[in-house]
Amino acid sequence: MPLTALAAAIALFAQFAAAQQIAEGGTRRALSVVPYASVAATVTDNVHLTDADKKSDVMLALTAGVRISGEGSRVKGFLNYGLTGQTYADGSKASTFQNSLNTFGSVEAIDNLAFLDFSGSIARQAVSAFGVQADRSGIPNANQSEVSTFRLSPYVRGRLAGSANYEARYTWTTTRTGTASASDAKVADALVKLDGRIPSSQLAWLVEASRQSVDFTAGRSTEADRLAGTLSYPVSNQLVVSMTGGRDSNNYTNAGKESHSVVGVGVNWSPAPTTTLSANASNQSFGQGHSLSFEHRTPRTVWRVSDFRGVATTPGQLISTSVGSIYDLYFSQFASTEPDPIKRAQLVTNFLQTNGLNPNTPVIAGYLTSAVLLQRRQDASFALLGVRGTLTFLASRSNNRRLDTLSGAADDLLNSSAITQQGFSVSYAHRLTPDTGLNAIASQQRTQGSATQPETSLRTLSLNVTSRVGRQSTASFGARRSAFDSPTVPYTESALTGSLTVQF
Repeated sequence: MPLTALAAAIALFAQFAAAQQIAEGGTRRALSVVPYASVAATVTDNVHLTDADKKSDVMLALTAGVRISGEGSRVKGFLNYGLTGQTYADGSKASTFQNSLNTFGSVEAIDNLAFLDFSGSIARQAVSAFGVQADRSGIPNANQSEVSTFRLSPYVRGRLAGSANYEARYTWTTTRTGTASASDAKVADALVKLDGRIPSSQLAWLVEASRQSVDFTAGRSTEADRLAGTLSYPVSNQLVVSMTGGRDSNNYTNAGKESHSVVGVGVNWSPAPTTTLSANASNQSFGQGHSLSFEHRTPRTVWRVSDFRGVATTPGQLISTSVGSIYDLYFSQFASTEPDPIKRAQLVTNFLQTNGLNPNTPVIAGYLTSAVLLQRRQDASFALLGVRGTLTFLASRSNNRRLDTLSGAADDLLNSSAITQQGFSVSYAHRLTPDTGLNAIASQQRTQGSATQPETSLRTLSLNVTSRVGRQSTASFGARRSAFDSPTVPYTESALTGSLTVQF
């Protein structure tokens, strides 16, 4: 997205939220606009991230950004945008600019009838699973690209004849990969659903009709239709079982659409407000599909486990797993103390900044694709919040293969029948004083493809100290060690980092 468009979006977001506050006479939450700037330096012994041309250099980075959050009677939203300029003391690399964005929110256009959800992200991502990999907090390389994903979802919902609920939703998602090595994608989803209860019965019913179209700029366009009905029965207040039946039609594996029957079962168990278990399994056109998720929260811990096998349609779905980043994990963890998502986003952002944690740190960096995939993904995470220390553990495993075998678009899965990635990350943050914290992170990622593709692994260890040096200023100093094993482009890198961030 052009910088002018981003600037216009930020200005519109602020003006809309401010107008809502004024219209409500200040009775709602105050709009928060926090500009910030940071300067950072990285001294590295391997600026090119290759053992074939190992060279030391100093990378300087200057970031200007803004965080906006607010909630009115009709508008709720959060936006964190930053623009970073990077240059190198010895000129070993060209100067670059990088955007970063995390935004989400909702608008109630017509009372209790018409709504709009929106979200967006911009971040650097790995292009190839087998190319040079680097931690997102490290030095950019040729195997990274700035990927942007934006989503708009208008919908209407209400009661139909006083006996059923209805919802009609259209979702538009666009992903721009920023590189000719991977395809951009546009996804359009249309969904209509009705739900209610059978009179004089505990049975609940749901009917859904959906259509999805996926357009890859460098690949093939696909379509999928689905019509399904579900009956649910509450065995108890905590346990609900369900059965689904219907038809789906798609052209994932053929030039024309083929129809298939769908039969599935599901279980939802909530023994307590802080504990949930959901499991669903069904036959699909590609075979057996399933999803399993378990979450348990206490005042100081959160446990999450998930297992999924199904269709992945856009490059953005491979950028991160369902565990996502450290930001995603703490966003879930803080739900027990701050249920409001807007306040929670600000709380998580401040927490990570205070403890010197990079919000974008992933378990598996992912890679970009240009066709519809069949994906199996397993994730586990744990967070423990102590009085002065915070321990975080993330683990993930993914296996991807092309479901659309007719597409000839070039990406890693064109030459490898399947790609498996697995990794883990362990981090510990400790408050040394009320104003100073220390954090240590150890992570590993391994990628395996077919016999013709190289197996790679990345191991990273980092240590950082962050301290508040003024009312609105935070300084951070750290060190890291990375080792990338690859038969073609191996490297080791050691670096010292320092930064100063000021909020206005």
